[in-house]
Amino acid sequence: MAASETQLYAKVSNKLKGRSTSSLLEPLLAKGFPAHTAFKALAATGRKTAEEAAEWLHSHCNDPSLDDPIPQEYTLFLCPTGSLLEKLQEFWRESKHQCAKNKAHEIFPHMTLCDFFTCEDHKVECLYEALKRAGDQILGSFPSVVPLVLHSSISYLGFFINDSPADVIREFTMMFATEASVLADCTVKPCTKQLHLTLAHKFYPHHQRTLEQLARAIPLGPGCQWTAALYSRDMRFVHYQTLKVLFQYKPQNVDELMLSPGDYIFVDPTQQEEASEGWVIGISQRTGCRGFLPENYTERANESDTWVKHRTYTFSLAMDLNTRKDGEASNRWNGEFHPPQTPRTISSVLALQATILRRSVLVVRHGERVDQIFGKLWLQQCSTPDGKYYRPDLNFPCSLPRRRNGIKDFENDPPLSSCGIFQSRLAGEALLDSGIRITSVFVSPALRCVQTAKHILEELKLEKKIKIRVEPGIFEWTKWEVGKIMPPLMTMEELKEANFNVDTNYRPAFPLSSLIPAESYDEYVNRCSVSVERIVSTSLQDLGVILVVSHGSALDSCTRPLLGLPPREKEDFAQLVRKIPSLGMCFCEENKKEGKWELVDPPVKTLTHGSNSAFNWRNWILGN
Repeated sequence: MAASETQLYAKVSNKLKGRSTSSLLEPLLAKGFPAHTAFKALAATGRKTAEEAAEWLHSHCNDPSLDDPIPQEYTLFLCPTGSLLEKLQEFWRESKHQCAKNKAHEIFPHMTLCDFFTCEDHKVECLYEALKRAGDQILGSFPSVVPLVLHSSISYLGFFINDSPADVIREFTMMFATEASVLADCTVKPCTKQLHLTLAHKFYPHHQRTLEQLARAIPLGPGCQWTAALYSRDMRFVHYQTLKVLFQYKPQNVDELMLSPGDYIFVDPTQQEEASEGWVIGISQRTGCRGFLPENYTERANESDTWVKHRTYTFSLAMDLNTRKDGEASNRWNGEFHPPQTPRTISSVLALQATILRRSVLVVRHGERVDQIFGKLWLQQCSTPDGKYYRPDLNFPCSLPRRRNGIKDFENDPPLSSCGIFQSRLAGEALLDSGIRITSVFVSPALRCVQTAKHILEELKLEKKIKIRVEPGIFEWTKWEVGKIMPPLMTMEELKEANFNVDTNYRPAFPLSSLIPAESYDEYVNRCSVSVERIVSTSLQDLGVILVVSHGSALDSCTRPLLGLPPREKEDFAQLVRKIPSLGMCFCEENKKEGKWELVDPPVKTLTHGSNSAFNWRNWILGN
């Protein structure tokens, strides 16, 4: 380090003596650490103890960026404590459980008071002084109650703060910005948006109602303490993904990272082309080193998990300051208020769930089947003279499951085409991204429906957790089936042998033997009505989405009974079903408050694609 730099750090060190800086810095200097890296370690660990800073320095001994003059980014939040924080954390848990993770889960409950700003490492102590001065100045006028008003839109849910309480909080932020500018030479920009505490952000539209009901269950009592908290983050990794290490890993090659459970790894998604499948390139927060690591040793972490909490200033509300105990008063500055932990009782959990949990039924048509593309004589195109299957076109499946009567049993019970398998997987992937919680699956006994359900569950990572319940009662209108007898459908034993995870203990509303050929329209709609009633009653405890995979006709015949609507006229029904595409969906949601089911938007978008005719290069080339 240059002599001028040494003098600068010595000057800063002397200036900050008496503010506890010397007690933290001097032990590090005595161990031989350069001043600039000592300040960097103190800033990275929140200036808590010299021991933590020394441990950080030892861990980062091979960090190539250790000497880089890159400051931390800081921000100031206003955070609830006590019972309100507990209720908000309960909301965080329940909303994630019921509606999957959304953008709000990346950070704890808070109000953002200013944009992120930088502060030089040796001036961070001055930020703490700025926070204390601003808090002391506003303490007497801080509102005794901060009123929270719920606001909801299609992608945002949160509490807004209005009127004079918001003005006082903004005044506090301006005071902090002014003090930080004078003491730490920082440019702090107070947030100009309306003050708010985000509950959910960037969620799927069909979750809005559930999230609203959950938010209304949060009691907004007056006895809350608000704490201004100063946090920092490493500005280099703002746009990186954060992974948390689950298992120990010892490097097998020099370019691999050492992993310990609890480590955090920063991963740049744009730099992953160099990595082999199953591996990622990351930078360890603990060591600062870069290298390869097995991705399955990690899980996704939240954005704020790697942030460092520095200092807090607690405003006491609805409490006479003169009656405070000395210990309580000392917690106002440079401490954290730890509310008593109140255990969640079973009754409180059930009461909360009763307000937000609702059952839904997602009815899905199966994917494209082979006879839909290759016509009634499709089986002749893929059969050898000795009755074995081969693949004459890429849109034929790679293989077929074994059946008791051989390949001829597929003639009237055709499988999915390769595109149908792709459609099913695409829908499953989209359902996974949507965050819906599938709790049970019911399918028509047609092979194409069982296959569609299997591929959807595989993409949802549920193929081993949820058994497929085969319900013949939701089979196609048999009048539309070819022939005067019911087509041979795969038995439960055949499905199990073909690795379909079917529920052999499920007792359907209509056994397979009860299906009759050429049934009347009234018989068909009555069969579907009874079946869907049985499906819903069977899943009384399945608080989530019941997936029903059937035929295009089921989107009408299995939803109208739930909605309390009479069957359509037969001619209208036939016209409607012809227009339903592969993987078409209808989504019904139970409204317990009004005692009825309602149609709502499906959790995923429509799948649209064009036709692709057969191509023979010989005809094309030789024909010209």
